Amino acid sequence: MVHKIQETITVVDKLRALYNLQLIDSRIDEIRKFRGNIPIEIKNLEEELDQMKKNFKNVHEDILSIKENIDKQNKNIKSSEILIKKYDKQKDHVKNHKELYSLDKEIDYQKLEIQLFKKRIKELNVKIHKKKDILEKKEDILKNKEEHLFHKKKELNKILLENDKEEKILLEKSLCFSKKVDRSLLQTYKKIRNGVKNGVAVAPVQRGAPLGSYLAITPQKYSELIQRNKLLIDEHSGRILIDAELAEEEKKKSFVFCFKKKKK
Repeated sequence: MVHKIQETITVVDKLRALYNLQLIDSRIDEIRKFRGNIPIEIKNLEEELDQMKKNFKNVHEDILSIKENIDKQNKNIKSSEILIKKYDKQKDHVKNHKELYSLDKEIDYQKLEIQLFKKRIKELNVKIHKKKDILEKKEDILKNKEEHLFHKKKELNKILLENDKEEKILLEKSLCFSKKVDRSLLQTYKKIRNGVKNGVAVAPVQRGAPLGSYLAITPQKYSELIQRNKLLIDEHSGRILIDAELAEEEKKKSFVFCFKKKKK
């Protein structure tokens, strides 16, 4: 007669499975968070580039506006020169000194106007020179920003592909470790995970306090924890507790597994 031997799952086995599940799920959380942040990062870079292009366009428009102003000043000079010629001709037909004086005043006025227009043209050309210097600097910066965005997208796409592969492997491992935990405990784990911000349901106790908490557990509870005879819940955070030594042991195993997968 063959006796069926019932396999008993110890508290340590449960803790190992739970903590491995936690490590895997935390990594999946990181991958998904990274994936969610990429559109925001790219959008910010694109918005920055668009703003630079807009500023670049504005400087170009400023230069065109200044050139139009220069054309206007040149037309004013020509108009003044025409008037001077006109007044010079009229001087040949003046009848008295008063008319001659008046025409000379008009000619002097137009000459002053020409000087003023030329001064404005000189000032406007200085402005154009400064604007063109700005454009040259902006062209280099704009080019660098465009190259940065291109390479950033390429780099992120590569990381996304690698993360997709890793996530598929992790989801398989998560399912594997989930099967090692009984249904009620798994539900408890998921409930705790959903109830905390960082998704950490199984917290290692370091220096007397659960990781991420400033509230220490009692010496009695810590003594029970390192004996590993029963599952303990932190009364403050509601997380399942695991001693740091066991957690580190499982973390090293998890790291070796991930490293081997990446080498393949």
